[in-house]
Amino acid sequence: MGQVNVTINGRQYRMACEDGQENHLVGLAEDLEKRINGLRAAFGEIGDQRLTMMAAIMVADELHEAGRRIQALEAERDALTAARAQAAAQVEANERAAAAALETAAQRIERLAQGIATAPREGPAMG
Repeated sequence: MGQVNVTINGRQYRMACEDGQENHLVGLAEDLEKRINGLRAAFGEIGDQRLTMMAAIMVADELHEAGRRIQALEAERDALTAARAQAAAQVEANERAAAAALETAAQRIERLAQGIATAPREGPAMG
């Protein structure tokens, strides 16, 4: 198990993480530190706990919004999948209808050809 030292709100914390996740954890801590510093710049010194809580609420809000967008995209994907399946079924039905129409036309042509082949032939008029 990996361990890293991170700084959040000016304080050092030693944190454990899965091996290979050290840089990711450091990046998350740096992001949180930037948010806290941004809040401090906007609101001044309003207390470490309050700044940390405000940053945590910002992160939670972004997470909530990302979840909402994911749900919307999943719903859109599901609708597109259903529309694609419906379109594929319509294409298949159209192909069957076209094949049936071609079969009917071929049968008519065959009957006409047979009728022509069996019709008595008139020879040249003799006079």
